[in-house]
Amino acid sequence: MEPPENDAVTVASAEKIILRWDSTASEDARDRMIFDGDRYEIDKYLQAVDEIQRSMESASISDDSAKANSAIQIAMARLEDEFRNILIAQTSPLEADTLTDPSSCSFRSTASIGSSDSHLSLPPPLPPHTEEDDFTETSSSTHASDTPRRKEFDHQESGSSTSYRSTNSIREIDLIPPEAICDLRSIAERMIAAGYLRECVQVYGSARKSAVEANFRSLGIEKLSIGEIQRLEWESLETKIRRWIRAAKVCVRILFASEKRLCEQIFEGLGTASDDACFMETIKGPAVQLFNFAEAISISRRSPEKLFKILDLHDALSDLLPDIEVVFESKSSESIRVQAVEILSRLAEAARGILSEFENAVLREPSKVPVPGGTIHPLTRYVMNYISLISDYKQTLIELIVSKPSTGSRYSGDPNTPDMDLTEFEGKTPLALHLIWIIVILQFNLDAKSKHYKDASLSHLFMMNNVHYIVQKIKGSPELREMIGDDYLKRLTGKFRLAATNYQRSTWVRVLYCLRDEGLHVSGSFSSGVSKSALRERFKTFNAMFEEVHRTQATWLVPDVQLREELRISVSEKLIPAYRSFLGRFRSHIESGRHPENYIKYSVEDLENAVLDFFEGYPVSQHLRRRSQ
Repeated sequence: MEPPENDAVTVASAEKIILRWDSTASEDARDRMIFDGDRYEIDKYLQAVDEIQRSMESASISDDSAKANSAIQIAMARLEDEFRNILIAQTSPLEADTLTDPSSCSFRSTASIGSSDSHLSLPPPLPPHTEEDDFTETSSSTHASDTPRRKEFDHQESGSSTSYRSTNSIREIDLIPPEAICDLRSIAERMIAAGYLRECVQVYGSARKSAVEANFRSLGIEKLSIGEIQRLEWESLETKIRRWIRAAKVCVRILFASEKRLCEQIFEGLGTASDDACFMETIKGPAVQLFNFAEAISISRRSPEKLFKILDLHDALSDLLPDIEVVFESKSSESIRVQAVEILSRLAEAARGILSEFENAVLREPSKVPVPGGTIHPLTRYVMNYISLISDYKQTLIELIVSKPSTGSRYSGDPNTPDMDLTEFEGKTPLALHLIWIIVILQFNLDAKSKHYKDASLSHLFMMNNVHYIVQKIKGSPELREMIGDDYLKRLTGKFRLAATNYQRSTWVRVLYCLRDEGLHVSGSFSSGVSKSALRERFKTFNAMFEEVHRTQATWLVPDVQLREELRISVSEKLIPAYRSFLGRFRSHIESGRHPENYIKYSVEDLENAVLDFFEGYPVSQHLRRRSQ
């Protein structure tokens, strides 16, 4: 049956329109783009394509099928160029403020931790933590052609379409103007209907992938392999980790989510999972590139300085996981979801391993050179600052640390390992037990280091300073104090007070022994009852011993002002009354003889002033200051 005259004319007109825009045959067609022109030309061309497609389906004009097929091929090549041109022309790099979220909250700030000059593989002071974005719900523009995804999504009317919200954090933005989206959808619809889905997906993926890569560069995401990342210095990686955390949130919650929305606006309903195919064509490479960084960190060599950045990565990825599961919800994107979950698991395992290795490093720290003046050892500063930072990550680590420490020589078979009875700490979390264990092994190591001092008094002062520092660091951190508990804190307080008492006994018992009465009294009818020679010798001995203590202990250091003052007061309370009493009883016996100034060299006030020189950490004059000087 012959086609109607008007149908034949319509098909012929459609073919003429298509051939007029054949870029392989016309220079004018090569230099112009249909969709850059007026709406009339655009609609006319699309109607021509529709007419040719209808003609191919109509048996009445089957004789012209070869001619129509040729026209469709020319039309599809042209639409492919138009599709590419619109995607490129209507895409521009996103503004910097678009790549951040206006509602953000800061991450924890990690204070610096003291460095150690020992052989312990411990980190240098950490730089201040920068604030990280924590995205929360923000409104976005209405969506065209979106459909509900899951029952937990919030639905919102937008004309005849609906938009979804997967989580409160996702913030979709318009990547391409709505008018351009309509044109892209009209082209995609015709290409897919004509069997050109693969070509359409490839063109779309190539153009949008370039846009995503440009945004990656704006966010500072570098194209590095896992091997290249692992070869970087840790100081460089710290900066990159902070940048990655910010960038990952933007990528998942804004860029990837918006790319998915754009695919749905253009392709949804046009073919079997065509929107998902285009999304994965665009995003898979960049997503793998993004997550490879976190993967490289999770499998890198473990060392104590990496713990907090690994925990930051873990927290960030854990926080992102619900959004990742929504953005990459399809079967074809399962590999990305699985990669994220596996990285999270490896980061958790790395954190547990680092904590265990840190405990061993503290126990085995080998430095044997005594710190000058018995002050706080660098190891003590480092370890306590380190566990204070650990307490800042309490919520994360409580979930990750589920096993108790293997404590004591009875467990390890090593006599060089301290014992810790876990039954004394019933009810405490495994994390709290690990922190207490670290403090126990720190004290064990410090006890060994104290034995390298030749002066027993300085050894006790060293332990007093260090245990006092431990106590103050615990008191200064509410989270750490809560985990350690007041009972163990009291035990530590008792230990540094005992060290202070031992210092005083070691130093002052022998000095005060000079001020006793025994051995000074004699009997006889011509005697005053006091041996002047013994008394003069007693004063000389006291003066020499006190001068030596003063000269030596002025160079010792008690860095805590309050502790230093308390120790001086305690010394004065024992020394000054004893000297005042001794001087009151025997002054007259010396002053009645020759050269009394050689024996009574110092007044009570001189000694009071001299005690103020103690524990300042710097040398003093060989001679005490005297009122007469």
